[in-house]
Amino acid sequence: MTASTANYLWSLGDVLGQGATASVYKARNKRTGEQVAVKVFNPLSYSRPYEVQMREFEMLRRLNHNNIVKLFSVEELSNKQKVLVMEYCSGGSLLSLLEEPENTFGLPETEFLIVLQCVVQGMNHLRENGVVHRDIKPGNIMRQVGEDGRSVYKLTDFGAARKLENEETFVSIYGTEEYLHPDMYERAVLRRPQHKAYGVSVDLWSIGVTFYHAAAGSLPFTPYGGPRRNKPTMFKITKEKPVGAIAGVQKVNDGLIEWSYQLPNSCLLSKGLRCQLVPVLAGILEADQEKCWTFDQFFSATTEILQRVSVYLFSLQQATAHRLYIHHYNTAAIFCEEVASQTGVGLEQQHFLFLGHDLSLKGSMKVVNFPSTSPSQPLLLLSRTPETHAGLPFRERKTHINIKNTCETFFIMFTPVPSLFTSLQGLGPKGLQCADIQKMEFLLEKIMAIHQQYRKDRLTGKLAYNDEQIHKFEKIHLSSHIKRVKVLFREECLQKYRDLLDSASTWSRLDTHTHTPFSDINSLLTLLCCQCSLFVCCQCSLFVCCQCSLFVCCQCSLFVCCQCSLCVCCQCSLFVCC
Repeated sequence: MTASTANYLWSLGDVLGQGATASVYKARNKRTGEQVAVKVFNPLSYSRPYEVQMREFEMLRRLNHNNIVKLFSVEELSNKQKVLVMEYCSGGSLLSLLEEPENTFGLPETEFLIVLQCVVQGMNHLRENGVVHRDIKPGNIMRQVGEDGRSVYKLTDFGAARKLENEETFVSIYGTEEYLHPDMYERAVLRRPQHKAYGVSVDLWSIGVTFYHAAAGSLPFTPYGGPRRNKPTMFKITKEKPVGAIAGVQKVNDGLIEWSYQLPNSCLLSKGLRCQLVPVLAGILEADQEKCWTFDQFFSATTEILQRVSVYLFSLQQATAHRLYIHHYNTAAIFCEEVASQTGVGLEQQHFLFLGHDLSLKGSMKVVNFPSTSPSQPLLLLSRTPETHAGLPFRERKTHINIKNTCETFFIMFTPVPSLFTSLQGLGPKGLQCADIQKMEFLLEKIMAIHQQYRKDRLTGKLAYNDEQIHKFEKIHLSSHIKRVKVLFREECLQKYRDLLDSASTWSRLDTHTHTPFSDINSLLTLLCCQCSLFVCCQCSLFVCCQCSLFVCCQCSLFVCCQCSLCVCCQCSLFVCC
């Protein structure tokens, strides 16, 4: 089944997302084949007041920012239903990324910083235009992946958005349960009557829950049984949260709530980033709107984090890796104080190395003048006094797994790993440095996606007209991608291979040129050796030379040959090996 407007068509099976009032599909431009996302409103959406229906169109038309999904046009179906034609984000949503197994404990630090930067910049654009979103959550943050593999995150779904200046309030309820401000949760979910007005701080609460989810891989507030099954306790946790707490979990039915003032130890973020992030979360996860940070405070604090530079550090005696966030204009004295704060190694005991050499950090030296560090080339910290090895806190958990049998299986599986790792170690850095590999992988992913679509079409059999058009567009794009792969291979990979062959040929000629004189010398030595008379020792049957100059052997004081280090035999006066 397909649907279309004047300029776009899509399959009803290509659903990107569904909500209460609309569904989003992946569509194509009929003329160019360009991929877009279309938001098709259902009949329920038309029960809303007309000004509410038009609000999302007007919001998206007004907003123009790289971290907000673009609106291309507004079209209509044959039944006059409105369709929003928007930018298509190939990387899915932040929620789908967090649901990947590798992100069970949150995003890697580099990816989290990209999320932080993109959301902050997108929200800043909303506030500059006096817009409150009212439904911030990972599912409404889309991910676009560039050819270089770098992510760009974009805010989407402005169905609940409206104009609202900093001092203004609203009374209507929108949002998703787990990310709702407690006051809105009480009215929308628990259906308790109240006469409260809400301000722009409701977005800050949702941002706080979203950032915690992205950093830790789980929601900050979880009652026993889950947020959807135990709603009264969910409200109790968020409403009664102590000042400074950023998470609360109830592990037993009707049990006590365990409050957390730090991100969990399983979180992948460094201690340096956690120290910067936790005060922000504590400031915006505040139910009392009088105590909650303002957007100005939020933007100031997050911008201050993003402007810091990273210095990678490895404490050798403690065996711990650190990533310190510090301003480029700070001095080495401030840096050393931060090192002491994170490692516990006092200022007088700190000794730094970089690439195997002493690194003297004078107090007035600026951080901008530090050597460039990375996870593989950090500063090494040595303490002048003994230090205890540090590690993550570990708690034994009950398990049905037989540890002994599992360890034996792991050992068998692990046996070939060191040799494989050694083989791959030299290949990894070279592969990472080659941008052509990333470009090739990007194009191959596109080709594989089209291939998968072709397989679906083949199973379908005879295609409808619109599906046939999509099939034709895919064929055009497939041809284009294959041509780009060929060009990349021919002009980049093949050329580099030829350059490598030329270099190898040059080295081969040098090797041949150098080898020739050595061959001549070897031939001359062979000729000289053949001119010697040889005798056999009567005791040990060794061949000895008797024609060359003799010297005294340092071991037995016998005469030895200068060519073959043989000694005179004491029995027959022939040359033998000493």
